[in-house]
Amino acid sequence: MTDLVLVAGAAAWGAVAGTLLPRAAYRFSAPAGEAWHTECPGGHPVGGWLGRARCAECVPPGTVTGPTYDATTGTEYHRAPPGVRYGPSRLVLAAVTALVCAALAAATGTRPELGVWLLLGPLGVLLAVVDFRVQRLPDPLTLPFAGAALALLGLAALVPEHAGEWTTALLGALALGAGYFVLFLINPGGMGFGDVKLALGAGAVLGWYGWPAVMLGTLAGFVFGAVYGGALVVARRAGRKTAIPFGPFLIGGAFTGLLIGAYAA
Repeated sequence: MTDLVLVAGAAAWGAVAGTLLPRAAYRFSAPAGEAWHTECPGGHPVGGWLGRARCAECVPPGTVTGPTYDATTGTEYHRAPPGVRYGPSRLVLAAVTALVCAALAAATGTRPELGVWLLLGPLGVLLAVVDFRVQRLPDPLTLPFAGAALALLGLAALVPEHAGEWTTALLGALALGAGYFVLFLINPGGMGFGDVKLALGAGAVLGWYGWPAVMLGTLAGFVFGAVYGGALVVARRAGRKTAIPFGPFLIGGAFTGLLIGAYAA
């Protein structure tokens, strides 16, 4: 019963957090070299970073915005147009983030590191969405992800009943970051520097559960990326040298390794 309540609570947290991601996903989804979005596609200002991505000033085609009459009272009023969505769907992001958080809770149980995973999970979803949309991993997301992972895991290591090691998390971050940096130097066109920064955070969360989790999560990321790239080639939607966003697969691999590491701990 306790496990069901924990998973349900984690799913609820993920759903709420997911509904706050669309605006950040849109604002960060700017091609490399461009500033973060400050306006909707219609040119209206976008303020803040959290919340839905819908502009009330943009009117959907065919929408009637003139005066409307209330037949009962005979008064005239103006109904606000529904607005136009300019970013990812709140429902989709809420559902995905809820599933991620629920899976993490089911794998981790009541151990203190679960709080770390639930805080980092929505950020991982946001990073995956942004990279998939524009093939860019923003520094304001990747670097805080790595720093927060190490800082929060350091606090979790002070709480009884934790199942990982902070030292291995630190070494995992350095090792995976160094490995991706070597790949970047060998093939800059195939591996972006944003992936190197993201690897620091992925290495930290995987390293918490030891080197087997680091190796498994790393391998899973490359397998996921290879399968996706191969499927695009078979479908003739990409060539052998077509660049694909690797961040979502790096995150997916880390998520896989984290789940297995948590179950095995």
